[in-house]
Amino acid sequence: MKATRRYDIDWLRVIAIGLLLIYHIAIVFQPWAMFIGFIRSDDLIEDLWTPMSLLNVWRIPLLFFVSGMGVYFAIQKRNWKQLIIERFQRIVIPFLFGLLAIVPIHIFIFQKYYNMPLSYLPHSGHLWFLGNIFLYVLLLFPLFYYLKLKDNYKLKTLLASFLSKPIGPLFISIFFVAEVLIVKPQVFAMYANTWHGFFNGLLAFFFGFLFVYCGSAFWQTVKKWKWIYLLLAITLYIIRLTMFELSSPNYLMAIESNCWIFGLFGLGYNYLNKPSALLNYLSQAAYPVYIIHMFVLHLAAAVILPLEISGISKFIGVVIFSFVLCYLIFEFVIRRIDFLKPLFGMKWQSSRRKLNEQVSQVG
Repeated sequence: MKATRRYDIDWLRVIAIGLLLIYHIAIVFQPWAMFIGFIRSDDLIEDLWTPMSLLNVWRIPLLFFVSGMGVYFAIQKRNWKQLIIERFQRIVIPFLFGLLAIVPIHIFIFQKYYNMPLSYLPHSGHLWFLGNIFLYVLLLFPLFYYLKLKDNYKLKTLLASFLSKPIGPLFISIFFVAEVLIVKPQVFAMYANTWHGFFNGLLAFFFGFLFVYCGSAFWQTVKKWKWIYLLLAITLYIIRLTMFELSSPNYLMAIESNCWIFGLFGLGYNYLNKPSALLNYLSQAAYPVYIIHMFVLHLAAAVILPLEISGISKFIGVVIFSFVLCYLIFEFVIRRIDFLKPLFGMKWQSSRRKLNEQVSQVG
């Protein structure tokens, strides 16, 4: 079965990674930045955290949903051995390279900025996400291949019927509510290297797969009811902001998280499911930029923060510096040096294949 390219899912991945960079830059301007390994600005902008707190309940779960969808499309063209090999190449190799060579750079910059003893510290850092994804693939691929091989029409029809109703996607939140009630995370948005992050991601990964497995039913539902889901999300966010000082009970944040995500899926399916040259480029850049963005951000902070300018100017400066340097590294280093591509999750092209493509284009 040939899977149709879903450009809206590609767009959401790109947008989520762009927002991740903004989110991490905002941490630099919070009083607790150093406690989680970020360089901290002396000029704090604590008001930045109000909009960032809107993002922090759904930005990581959204990427897990999208990753599960990606596995669905991948297994349409691969057997289980090919899937494991392909995911190993795309996930484990960049993860190990990042752990050994990328994350230590931003740790080194942090140490240098604060005049700490310099040391080489291999660490998963922000790349914990990749380790989780590969574990999910290993845990769930027997079930995913069973669903693919059996292609159970009754099960697919039952799921499609359930998800075709507006309450269907919202019902999924019960599983996410159960997760926080069982795991009891101290902070809902603390996903990195926590059991909450692991199980929340596992659920999102699994349901992301199911949403595309059952056909168009889910997508038609979120397209039709997107504004209702977003209204629910906004309402829950306002309650969190005004009644709980941004820390509402975890079960409410689990529901809010899914409402944001379903609303965004509806917006994307409605408006973004179309190809473009810009999307093609950004889709290639998103994964490498995710891998390098933390050491770029630390370098930007080390350069910009000592300047004698206002706090908001520093924030804008760090944003511009980070995005521009990420672009330059991707465009002029990663994208143009073939042997680096697999280390950043990109496909490597042999010289012969590239020559053949150039000849066919000329012909």
